[in-house]
Amino acid sequence: MPDRIRRIVGLALAGLALPVMLAAIHVVVASWERVYDLGEVPAHPTAMVLGARVHPSGPSAFVAARLDLAVALYERGEIETIIVTGDGSPASYDQPRVMREYLVEHGVPDDAVVEDPGGLDTYDSCVRARDVYGADAVTVLSQDYHVRRAVTICRTVGVDAVAVGDTTMRYRYPLNWVAGSVRELFANLKMEWDLFTQRVPPYDGE
Repeated sequence: MPDRIRRIVGLALAGLALPVMLAAIHVVVASWERVYDLGEVPAHPTAMVLGARVHPSGPSAFVAARLDLAVALYERGEIETIIVTGDGSPASYDQPRVMREYLVEHGVPDDAVVEDPGGLDTYDSCVRARDVYGADAVTVLSQDYHVRRAVTICRTVGVDAVAVGDTTMRYRYPLNWVAGSVRELFANLKMEWDLFTQRVPPYDGE
């Protein structure tokens, strides 16, 4: 590779590294002492389970692990309502519906589950929890590498958030876990843009 191209590539990587690092620091600071183990999380009336890929037959292993956290918290009486948020379109197999069915099959009463079909990404889910479902405090449930960004967004838009992060998938699917962790570094940049612009999420009439 010619020296000039190497310099250009080096400058481009350096220019990307700084905002990635600053966004990561923002997430760490904003979520400091807000992510708990399952047995230590403060009680909140409402939990919010963030959606991801599901199948017609049920949730993916990663989503099921998030939902299992919600079941455990509900059984302990530490939450009363569970918002399942994700892409409700047929193309995504209606993530909130699949998540609801899993929770009900595992003992959570149907009337304790609220479907949010407009949570197309984490930012949407946090803003809609506030604006559409009236939640001013939530316990966020997702994988450990994801919840810190979700807590940061929630707190910035005015939702008091704590979180429990699933770690079981780290051992069951280590390559997927690493890929998800790396993806978070760049998702943090999108978060910063969404927060800066105060992007309004899509409203589906719910």
